[in-house]
Amino acid sequence: MTTGAQTPSSPARPPRSRLRTFLPLGIAAWLVLEIWLLTVVAGASSGFVVFLLLVAGIVLGSVVIKSAGRRAFRNLTETLRQQQAGVMPEARPNSEGNGLMMLGGLLLILPGLISDALGLLMLLPPVQKAVSRYAERTVERKLREAGPGTLGDAFRQARMHQPDGKVVQGEVIRDDPDDAPQGPRPPLTH
Repeated sequence: MTTGAQTPSSPARPPRSRLRTFLPLGIAAWLVLEIWLLTVVAGASSGFVVFLLLVAGIVLGSVVIKSAGRRAFRNLTETLRQQQAGVMPEARPNSEGNGLMMLGGLLLILPGLISDALGLLMLLPPVQKAVSRYAERTVERKLREAGPGTLGDAFRQARMHQPDGKVVQGEVIRDDPDDAPQGPRPPLTH
């Protein structure tokens, strides 16, 4: 029996992104490929050789992560020391790439020969520069495409650019004490 009333339609879900659709499939294929490659190498040599390769990857990855972390901490300490002394910190040519070195070390620690090969590639400076440029271009493009009210829009609004492309961080300092608001500030709206 129909009453003439229409059944409410369910709200349309937004379409899934390609990354969200294919990432689980890609991870599963990568794991199967890693296991298959380990069994091929174990069949060609021995299980002990595969075990030694995996242990060597863990040790090498740990050393890489530790050295990159120390270098990053040393650069941070030096920059903070220079800023406290009132000197503008100079740019260090080899201070970048610590994050990519750590990523390479993490890939070395993950068990598998493909991840080890990718981790060793990430330790090469030309590969680090190429990955860094690609990541920077991708982030800049995503920030430009960000619509109002999104996280990317907030990052874009929070950054001030100099004509040479450098980002300048700053704060507002009032010189005239008469301009300072008296009493508590009203809450921000919007």
